[in-house]
Amino acid sequence: MKAVGYTASLPIDALEALIDFETARPEPTGRDIRVAVKAVSVNPVDTKVRKRAAPPAGETKILGYDAAGIVDAVGPDVTMFKPGDEVFYAGSILRQGTNSEFHLVDERIVGRKPKTLSFAQAAALPLTSITAWELLFDRLGALPGRSVDPRSLLIVGGAGGVGSILIQLARRLTGLTVIATASRPQTVKWCHELGAHAVIDHSKPMKEQIKALTLPPVALIASLTGTDDHFPVLADILAPQGKIGLIDDPVSVNFSLLKGKAASLHWESMFTRSSFQTADMIGQHHLLNDVADMIDKGVLRTTLDQTCGTINAANLKRAHALIESGKSVGKIVLEGW
Repeated sequence: MKAVGYTASLPIDALEALIDFETARPEPTGRDIRVAVKAVSVNPVDTKVRKRAAPPAGETKILGYDAAGIVDAVGPDVTMFKPGDEVFYAGSILRQGTNSEFHLVDERIVGRKPKTLSFAQAAALPLTSITAWELLFDRLGALPGRSVDPRSLLIVGGAGGVGSILIQLARRLTGLTVIATASRPQTVKWCHELGAHAVIDHSKPMKEQIKALTLPPVALIASLTGTDDHFPVLADILAPQGKIGLIDDPVSVNFSLLKGKAASLHWESMFTRSSFQTADMIGQHHLLNDVADMIDKGVLRTTLDQTCGTINAANLKRAHALIESGKSVGKIVLEGW
């Protein structure tokens, strides 16, 4: 089968940063299903793994943590899927990735593809939907339901992949006031279209902008990007006893800034359940099915912004470069072989 991978951690403009190659079609065992991959999307984690995790000598690592496709075969212990089912999912960071014609994934982290979306539109959703959902409800403890919530949620990096879903979830499923940050006219417009009550510019003093809005106190903060730069002001903005959730990788942050407010810090990683085979691992299956239902009912929309052509090394290199530029909006998808 065709696949795209890398053998050494190289800058994305290097000739062999990503390579096309042929490899054996994997066989499903246990609770694995084999998916004929129709579309994939690219996430910041793809670029981070490529740059930081060199494969063992002589091995080729396949990246890719989002896919939509058709079940091709199932392992003997599979109970929830059968060949021919259309699915979407984000795989495990411990296994070979989705940038291959056929891919093995545990059924417990797979959901049914939304009926109203194409494979490309569906591939944009899994990783960011799981991350946003777990961050909002499991880590920050937001209250689901449309009852009035006298608090604001600040989303730093609202136009990125996770932010684009998080705005929608918070606006559609909670009573929170949603404030997003964006620094360009294109991204400001994107956040407003997704449902943010207000958008501020994170490249300018944020505390003053929020104060001018006269909105409910910022009791929840989702810091999705630039936490190293923004943390002091976020700690200042946060209401007493508030919560900050992180998904990026800050190097030097003074977390003691939260002590005086008895505030708490929460990490989110959507790979935790699959990496540790947690007892609630199947929760991601249910979560993705809920997302599919909300998509099909028109409650949520896909966050696909652009496609980069078919799945091959050249097009994936373009997508990685765009992610690394920090200028992407929503999600980038590749489709077909």
